[in-house]
Amino acid sequence: MDNQIHQYLSRIGQVGGKKSRRTLSSETAKQMVQVREARRMFKKYHSQCFWSYDPKYIITLKDVPWVAKQLMKNGNATLWKLGAKLCH
Repeated sequence: MDNQIHQYLSRIGQVGGKKSRRTLSSETAKQMVQVREARRMFKKYHSQCFWSYDPKYIITLKDVPWVAKQLMKNGNATLWKLGAKLCH
């Protein structure tokens, strides 16, 4: 790679990295992970535990305990463990 191209890409990469950095509290980061995992589980186990609900429903932070409860109530032992882990 040409040295000028390399320097240019390095310079714009540094700028992009600075702009995209954000500060999250540990609580906010934990909540984001919980929501992401709850959405993944809702989608993955929809036919088993959430079949009576709209598959396009968007899970939010307030829905995380509900997703965990449904996994624990309607799933097998593996899903029960996933639901319990989601609550912690």
